[in-house]
Amino acid sequence: MEKLRVIITGSTGMVGEGVLHECLNHPEIGQILVINRKPCGVSHPRLLEILHQDFTDLSPILEKLRGYDACYFCAGVSSVGMKEPEYTRITYTLTMAFATTLAKLNPDMTFCYVSGASTDSSEKGKMMWARVKGKTENDLTKLPFRQVYNFRPAFMTPTPGLKNVNSYYKYVAWLVPLLRLILPNSISTLKVVGLAMINVTLRGYEKQVLEVVDIKKIAELSS
Repeated sequence: MEKLRVIITGSTGMVGEGVLHECLNHPEIGQILVINRKPCGVSHPRLLEILHQDFTDLSPILEKLRGYDACYFCAGVSSVGMKEPEYTRITYTLTMAFATTLAKLNPDMTFCYVSGASTDSSEKGKMMWARVKGKTENDLTKLPFRQVYNFRPAFMTPTPGLKNVNSYYKYVAWLVPLLRLILPNSISTLKVVGLAMINVTLRGYEKQVLEVVDIKKIAELSS
């Protein structure tokens, strides 16, 4: 079996960097393409980086996106301080434009989207960000990919040694042992998330919406 060729977005952020790290260290991953607005600062023989500003228009790089087996879409922003139109543009419109293009180029691709715990699949709840994420999840599953998985990882602990750790983590790191004890299904690691993405690409899974318990279960599968 040929090794996987994967695309990763958001590798200049905490989640994307963690997923990239797992891909670089996984024996089943061959080539990795990262698409960012600014350099990720990682160099590796199997890593190719494209700098591209507008995720709604991939036409300048279209031919470089063919022939990939998976996309791990880790790009995203916090909704704090944002109005719904702007958050929708970044979270829904950009994601759907990017994914729609990939689905046309690589219909056999597995698409993994980093969503969030408490996302609103009904699209009718009171929390703005949850509605927007819910619509994004729902519409991604309608695209003609081989597989689509919506990851809802809740609280994630960073991989030691990586640089793009969210600033809030240093203030709440002391809570991690307690969270693992009292809320084990609300906490995971970036290592677990990355391994789960790789494993669903290789093996599939019976659900498209993956909560923390599913993510941990998938990560433990041998590849």
